[in-house]
Amino acid sequence: MTVTIKSEREIELMREAGRLLGRVHEELAGIIRPGISTKDIDRVCEEIIRSYGCTPNFLHYQGYPASVCVSVNEEVVHGIPREDHILKEGDIVSLDTGLIYQGYHSDAARTHAVGQISAEAQKLMDVTKQSFFEGIKMARAGMHLHDISNAIAAYVTPFGYGIVRDLVGHGIGTHLHEPPHIPNYAVRRRGIRLRPGMTLAIEPMINMGTGDVEWLDDDWTVISADHSLSAHYENTVLITEGEPEILTLMS
Repeated sequence: MTVTIKSEREIELMREAGRLLGRVHEELAGIIRPGISTKDIDRVCEEIIRSYGCTPNFLHYQGYPASVCVSVNEEVVHGIPREDHILKEGDIVSLDTGLIYQGYHSDAARTHAVGQISAEAQKLMDVTKQSFFEGIKMARAGMHLHDISNAIAAYVTPFGYGIVRDLVGHGIGTHLHEPPHIPNYAVRRRGIRLRPGMTLAIEPMINMGTGDVEWLDDDWTVISADHSLSAHYENTVLITEGEPEILTLMS
């Protein structure tokens, strides 16, 4: 397994790819409301990405038909946008998207409330987001990859939620998915040692019930096996000599 170490020039390109994707997510957050279709979200997402002179890296990736994965309620990831899938009050919706800037990829996901949601749904979203930040406390040079995984799991497990095991984070750079795989669950082996210049897409996917998942007949959409709510939070992160740098988070 070869994990790429980015040069200073590559890091600057990754920073810009991340900065622009952070803006995309900020703009998408502003359109989430009851009555909008998931296909509408996809159209807006592609338009924004292309307006920045970038390319949607999800579109046609391994056959995926859209620029953003729009996953609603029990859909964990890879929900395909549809004209007839209309968001309604009380839903939660995860938007997972990325872009290519001058040959370099960024990848990030956010879960949003649609109107007023239940306290239970809000807690799931909050825990999922915070688990990312607990994980990246370990994303430092000299630490090991699975220190990140174990920190995420240690934070989530006391809440009784299910951690998705069939889907993991990944390295990122000139390809959307690069080594290494980054589990969100506890791992006994420590994994590779982290080095400055590594860029990682860290993405907890947490279910309110079981961590088990199923694939729908479209071969893309992943749902929780017990149809419980699911939340997703992801950023592209740079390993540095000091604190990790979150490339896709607006300051």
